[in-house]
This record gives sequence, C-alpha cells and structure tokens, in this order.
Amino acid sequence: MATRTRIHVFDTTLRDGEQAPGFSMTPAEKLRLAQQLDRLGVDIIEAGFPISSDGDFEAVKTIAAAVRRPIIAGLARAIPADIDRAWEALSGAARPRLHVFLATSDIHLEHKLRITRAQCLEQIKRSVAHARALCADVEFSAEDATRSDLAFLCEVSVAAVEAGATTINLPDTVGYALPADIQKMFSTVKQLLGDRAILSAHCHNDLGLAVANSIAAVQAGARQVECTINGIGERAGNASLEEIVMTLEVRADALPFATGINTPGLVPASNTLSAIVGVSVPPNKAIVGANAFAHEAGIHQDGMLKYELTYEIMRPESVGAAGTRLVLGKHSGLRGLDARCRDLGHRLRQPELERLYVKVTALADRTKTVDDDQLAAIIRDEIAAPLAVSTVTASRRGDAACH
Repeated sequence: MATRTRIHVFDTTLRDGEQAPGFSMTPAEKLRLAQQLDRLGVDIIEAGFPISSDGDFEAVKTIAAAVRRPIIAGLARAIPADIDRAWEALSGAARPRLHVFLATSDIHLEHKLRITRAQCLEQIKRSVAHARALCADVEFSAEDATRSDLAFLCEVSVAAVEAGATTINLPDTVGYALPADIQKMFSTVKQLLGDRAILSAHCHNDLGLAVANSIAAVQAGARQVECTINGIGERAGNASLEEIVMTLEVRADALPFATGINTPGLVPASNTLSAIVGVSVPPNKAIVGANAFAHEAGIHQDGMLKYELTYEIMRPESVGAAGTRLVLGKHSGLRGLDARCRDLGHRLRQPELERLYVKVTALADRTKTVDDDQLAAIIRDEIAAPLAVSTVTASRRGDAACH
C-alpha cells in the first residue's frame, strides 16, 4: 500500500460539542473525557472557551495541567481580553494552542458584528499577532467560511498567516456547503498558501453532510479535521470523529490518509460521553450505535454465517464493539435461529427447528424481537417438554412389548 498522508484529529467535544443544549459538563467530567480522548489518540483536544465562564476556565486549566501528550487548545474571540484569558488557562500546558476566530461572511459582518470587510481584516491581523506573541501555536478560524466571498477569504487567510497563524480553519459553521463547495474552497486556499499553514476543516451537520464535507476537505488539502465524539454539537451537531476515522480506515483504497486514532477505543469513548451527559446515541448511529453490527433479516443472517464480509465492511472488534449480533425478529430465517439455538447449547433437528421457528416468529410479531430468555423459554415449553413426554411414552410402549 502506498504511503498514507497523516491527518491530525482535532477533537472539539469539550468545546463545540458541549455547546449543544443538554450536553454541558462539569470540570471534573471534562477532565474524565479528556483523559479518554488522550487514550483514544486524538492529536488536539479543544478543552473549552475560557472566557465563557469561570467553570470553563477551570476546566481548561485543569486539563492543560493533567493531559500532557496531545495539544490542548482554548477558544477565543478575536478580542484581546478573550485571548489573554485563554492563554492564562492554557499557559501550563505541555503543548498549548490559542484558537482565535472571527466571522468573515458578509451576512455575519453586516448583521452580527456590524463591521466592514476592512475592519474585519484589521481585527484579524491584530488579534492573531497578539495571540502569537503569547503562544507559538496559533489557529485562526474564519467563522462561516463557506458563506464568505472566496476572494475575501483568501485575503483573510494570507493576513492571518502573515500575522503568525500556523493553522487556518475554514469552517462550514452552519452546515450549508456541499462537497463540491468544500473542494473548491480548500483547493483554492491551499494553492494560495502552499505549506505556510495547515488547513483545517470544521463541518456542521445541518444537512447531514458534515462527514462527507470533511472528507472532501481532506481530499482538497486539509490536513486537520475538527470533529466530536458521537457527532455532538450545536444544532444538528458536528462531523462525527468515529465516522471520519473509520471512513479513512475502511476506504484506504480510495483515500490514502491515516490518523493516529486507536480505533478499538471508539466505542468506549462513545460510551464514556453518553454516560457523562446522560444521552445515548441512536441505535442506527454509524460505527458506535447498538445496531451498527446487528442483523435481523434472514438473508443477511445467512450471509453473515457463511462469510462475515457479505454484510459487514469492518469488524466490530476494530472499533471496540462487543461483536456481531444476530437479532431474532419476524424477518429472521432458520439459519439465524439455528445459530442462536446453538449459542444457547441447543442442537435441534430440522422438524424441531421448523416448529420453533413458527413459535418465534409469532412472538416476534407481538414483541418485535425475541431475546435469549424468551427463546430458551420457548425451547423448554414447546420443544424440550413435548420431546420428553414422547420419549417416556415410547419407552413405556417398549416395556409393554417385552412382556
């Protein structure tokens, strides 16, 4: 296999992810998740937005002191007070990063910030230079980049790099872009900047395209992706870390890129986040959902029993999932039922299996699925008991014949 280009994973679960309603975390919870992210192998942990609250400041400061391998980033608006507060929280980190942002789209400049493009450009230059005077690693984000004028975005990117930014983030802040838009934007800015800065993608999921747009950005020159565990974040969420990582792993044939993520840690990280915030992922969530490696349809179960790759493009163990599940329901077939029976220690003859199948599907019509306890009860009451009675009767008949 050809050499795979390294993509840096910037996890913003503790900052953008936490901004989702109902997902707020205490400093202790943030530290717990940061340690999980460290074990997962993320390259950059955005620990919070220090100016937003005293609690967030303490969380960033605590994580900066305790988690030493990855880069620890703190977010700041392009305002001196924000930058100073973020640096105060980050200064104890082994590898600190100041992440400064300012909107660049005309809709944000006119209606939210009420400044001109010229004023925006000047503010970026001043704020990035201020941050660089404090920290050698500075990321600048052009908020709402995908709705910004591309020529102005290029001007902004050059100004930020010349002021000291080492990473330029071009976010799809409102999840508006299509992959073709992302390709055009990143390839244009990449051609302009060359190797003077790392380009980063930060995509939201308002149209369900966050992961597709992140992959498009990587193909167009981005070497950092910003994402969250379980895809949590503002509104419809951010690009899902686990989906981006496994897309690059599974489709390495078409995507010659690699991350440093310890993929068997994906499900444990997902579970840790769910436990902390009290919100589980939907069963059909890619990679980490309960149904990601579950099969009910008889045709699928038959294929899986013959050869796993017929219906699974990755092994559950590769992402830390417990394993494949063959779920008994009204769509299941005889082969799947036989496999579940064998797992429970029952080897039934074909007539017995067919009788059991009728009972199981009838129950599944009422209860949707049939679990192991229900299956064992049916085997005991409907199969094993009649067999025992039949055996005793035959034995007595044999005794009578002998006399």
